[in-house]
Amino acid sequence: MAEGYDVVAYFNREAVEGSDDYKTAHDGVNYKFISQENLNTFLENPKAYMPQYGGYCAYAVAKDSKKVSIDPETFEIRDGKLYLFYNSWGNNTLKKWQKENVKGLQKKADLNWEAIKLR
Repeated sequence: MAEGYDVVAYFNREAVEGSDDYKTAHDGVNYKFISQENLNTFLENPKAYMPQYGGYCAYAVAKDSKKVSIDPETFEIRDGKLYLFYNSWGNNTLKKWQKENVKGLQKKADLNWEAIKLR
């Protein structure tokens, strides 16, 4: 999940790759952390730290109803939730997300995700 980046660290506004020394699985998904403290924090309430839309690009889920890989260093914490984005070849979808109607995109992504998550 999050390409091995620590999902708890994102909430401290840090995109940091986790370590094999601190890892766990939750709902069949592997997570890595930078410290035992972050691992413990995750284990206390995993749902609070799980990225939206299965860790796929939030903008692509909203706009195209597609699962698109992410750049783990391109993220946003909004309303207490972690959103990850694609950022490559001059296409930073976080910037597009922020320029457009974020609340509308969130609603659309929520609906689209229900339809595509099992694909």
